[in-house]
Amino acid sequence: MVEEGKLELEDKRYLWHPFTQMKEYLGEKPLIIEEGEGVYLKDTEGNKYLDGVSSLWVNIHGHRRWEIDQAIMDQLHKISHSTLLGLSNVPAIDLAQRLVEITPQGLEKVFYSDTGATAVEIAIKIAFQYWQQISPQFGHKTKFISLKNGYHGDTLGAVSVGGIDVYHQIYNPLLFSAIKVESPYCYRCSFDQSWPGCNDLCLQQLEEVMRENHPEIAALIIEPMVQAAGGMIVSPPGYLSRVRELCTKYNILMIADEVAVGWGRTGKMFACEYEQVSPDIMTLGKGITGGYLPLAATLTTHEIFDAFLGGYDEQRTFYHGHTYTGNPLACAAALANIELFERDRTLEKLQPKIATLSAKLAAFRHLPHVGEVRQLGFMVGIELVKDKGTKQFYPAKERIGHKVILAARRKGAIMRPLEDVIVIMPPLSITSQDLERLISIVYESIVEVTES
Repeated sequence: MVEEGKLELEDKRYLWHPFTQMKEYLGEKPLIIEEGEGVYLKDTEGNKYLDGVSSLWVNIHGHRRWEIDQAIMDQLHKISHSTLLGLSNVPAIDLAQRLVEITPQGLEKVFYSDTGATAVEIAIKIAFQYWQQISPQFGHKTKFISLKNGYHGDTLGAVSVGGIDVYHQIYNPLLFSAIKVESPYCYRCSFDQSWPGCNDLCLQQLEEVMRENHPEIAALIIEPMVQAAGGMIVSPPGYLSRVRELCTKYNILMIADEVAVGWGRTGKMFACEYEQVSPDIMTLGKGITGGYLPLAATLTTHEIFDAFLGGYDEQRTFYHGHTYTGNPLACAAALANIELFERDRTLEKLQPKIATLSAKLAAFRHLPHVGEVRQLGFMVGIELVKDKGTKQFYPAKERIGHKVILAARRKGAIMRPLEDVIVIMPPLSITSQDLERLISIVYESIVEVTES
């Protein structure tokens, strides 16, 4: 066991934590994780916690799965890294083949990077350059459509198509302009309607925007089925497939950002499968290595890839790359992750746990300060409100969501809220017993904070 007090001091002296108000953090006792096993994390004081958010939505099969550990160690004995710029490596090739096999039909080329945000940057640049290179008549297709409440990462291109003001607004002077349309946030409908009697006004607005602007629109980007960081906002049935139809109708590329929703989180390997949608471009990240190493991928159709073929003098090359693109260690971990999905029958075994989760969540809906419970598969958002009748938000300064996760921590679970939306997203490998314990902790924590 390490020296706890020394680590606390050095953490506060040297580290700048992401998405963290450091003034408050510096006044709190930090939780320092030292070990993990299965769905549990252990801190430097020996306390154990359920990993209620999969270490930020990345862990799939649990911590310290020997199969992934072994795959990384086996690759270490060969080579840890070599560039993919003009060269290749065995794990990168093998993984690309597997990704093409398991993703929606039509996606046939794989471009690697290291995070979900970089995968989105790549998708944006590919979509833009594609139209510039296939014909002069499409040279005006330079704009993008994205959804309010959407989140696609923190690099500038990804922020440009993001739609969460609290994260993105301050950077507006640095961003390119994107056309924002309303998201299907049915609990807080922008049109003051209720689904299904709303006649899908958000889709009508989207089509109107496409009809008027399609000669200038290169692509639409969407998180299929669930806007994750926006508050676990689940799309109503038929929304995603209709978006695909509209993109096809108006000759607009569809980018499916599956960074957060992929890898079984929704109950299917990829969320696009819910409505049999094949995008033109798909981004993958987070769970791709089972929560072990940074890796991301952007997949495209062959038609898009072909637009980048030409002689050196034609300047059709995609001038984008990362130092650790296609890293062999990360690709080896990702291959082992995919093998575990098949060997463990992960998705099959997940279905009864999804049913258990749904049943346990029913009790939350009766709590006086729970406005809505949203769930798709193993992705859950519990929106807390000050007044259930009016859907009134809590004042930000009350930090209700933060107080709930601190209460959960005291009870033995690590959580992270999206403001006042409590997120539940454990590793897919969690047992039914541990899942029920996690739900009980969250329930008790919400009651303790909101009803005290």
